[in-house]
Amino acid sequence: IPELTSFDYFLVCLLSQVNFVVCQLFALLTAFWFRLYLHPSKTSPFIRHVVATLLGFYLALFCFGWYALHFLVQSGLTYSIMMFAGLEHMHKLCFIVALGYLSFCQVTRVYVFDYGMYSADFTGPMMVITQKITSLAFEIHDGLARKEEQLTPSQRCLAVRRMPNLLEYLSYNCNFMGILAGPTCSYNDYMAFIEGTAYQPRHLEANGRENGKYKHTEPSPKNDIISKLCTCAISLAIFLSVSKLCPVERSIDDKFMASTPFILQVLYLYLSMLATRPKYYFIWTLSDAINNAAGFGFNGYNKDGTPRWDLISNLRILDIEFATSFKMFLDNWNIQTALWLKRVCYERCPINPTAATFLLSAMWHGVYPGYYLTFLTGISMTMAARALRHNIRPYFLGSTTHRSIYDVITWAGTQIAICYTVVPFVLLAVGPSLKFYSSSEM
Repeated sequence: IPELTSFDYFLVCLLSQVNFVVCQLFALLTAFWFRLYLHPSKTSPFIRHVVATLLGFYLALFCFGWYALHFLVQSGLTYSIMMFAGLEHMHKLCFIVALGYLSFCQVTRVYVFDYGMYSADFTGPMMVITQKITSLAFEIHDGLARKEEQLTPSQRCLAVRRMPNLLEYLSYNCNFMGILAGPTCSYNDYMAFIEGTAYQPRHLEANGRENGKYKHTEPSPKNDIISKLCTCAISLAIFLSVSKLCPVERSIDDKFMASTPFILQVLYLYLSMLATRPKYYFIWTLSDAINNAAGFGFNGYNKDGTPRWDLISNLRILDIEFATSFKMFLDNWNIQTALWLKRVCYERCPINPTAATFLLSAMWHGVYPGYYLTFLTGISMTMAARALRHNIRPYFLGSTTHRSIYDVITWAGTQIAICYTVVPFVLLAVGPSLKFYSSSEM
C-alpha cells in the first residue's frame, strides 16, 4: 500500500470537512421540513422518533461510513446494561462502559490510524453520545432508585421516571439534529420536544419563578435562526481568513522566540488562540440553529415577551471574548459539556470534585497528551483564580473607576491564562507543549 503524502492527507482532511458542512446544511433544511410537516399536532411521537433516528443514521453513514456502527454498538451495550443490570448500580456501569468504549475507539483511531489528523473522525459524535448515555443513566437512577429528599432541585427536575424503550433511546442518542455535532441535552427536554409539550411551563429559574412560558401561541425560531446563521457566516469567514496567518505552532519556533520581545510573544499568543475559536463558534452555532429549525431549544420568554431559543446553546461569544475571570470563560464555553460534567461528576464526586471533573474532561476529550497537560494546568489556574479573586477583588469595589480598572486587568489576565492553559490542547503532543511551557517566562 503506497504511503500517503502530506497532500493526500490535506485532501482527506478537506473532504471530511466538506462532508461535515454539507451534511449539516442538509440537516438544517431537513429540520425545517421536520418542524412543518412532522409537527406534533400532525403526527405521533412514534413517527417523529422513527424519522429523526433514521435520518440521523443516514447522515452518520454518509460522513463516517461503516464506522458509524460504533454508535449502535455503544448505544446497544449501554441499553442492555440499563435493562438488565439493576437500578442500584446501572448508572455506574453505563458510565464505565460508555466512557471505556469511547476511549477504546479514540486510542485505536489516534495511535493506529491517523495521529494528529483533524479529520471528521467518528469519535466526535461518540463523545456526544457518551454524554447522553451517561446523563440518561444517572437521570434514570435519580428517578427510579433514589428518594425525592435525596435529590437536588436540578436532579429532581431532570429525573426520568420510566425506562425509555429502545426507539426512544436511539432517537435521543442519534437523532439527525445532533448526531454530527451535538449538543447534548437532557432526556426530558428531548422528549418534551418530540411530544410537543416543550411550550408548557415546566422549568424554573434559580429564584424559583417560572421563566415566562406563559403564552399559548407557539413561538417562532425564525429570528434566532437567522441571527445564528449570520454568526456562522461571520465566524467561518474569520476562521478561513485569519487562522492561517497566526498558527499557534509559531509560538514555539526557535527563531520567533529568539527574535521577538516577550510582550509581542504574549500578544501573538493571544491573537493565535483568538483565531482558533471561530471554528468552534461556527460548528456549535450551526448545530444550535439546526435544532432550533426543528423546533427544539425553546427556553421561555424574555422580559420584553420575545422567545428565547437558547435551551441547548453551547456558547455565548461576547461573554467568552470579554470574560473577566477564568470561571466566566469556562461557564460560557461548551456550555452543555460543562453542565454534563457538573451533573455527572462535580455534584456527585465525594472527594476533590474539581480535580475529578478536570480528569473526566481530559479522558472524554481523547488520548492526546496535550489534553491532559491542559486540564492539569486548568486545575492550578482555577485554584489560583479563586484565591486571587477572593483576596484582591475587595480592594477594587470602592468606586466605579476602581471597578473598571479591575475589569480591564482581570480581562487581560484571564485571556493570557486561558491561552497559556489551552496551548497544549492545540499542539496535542508532549514535546511541543513542554517546549512552550519551558520557554515561557510567565
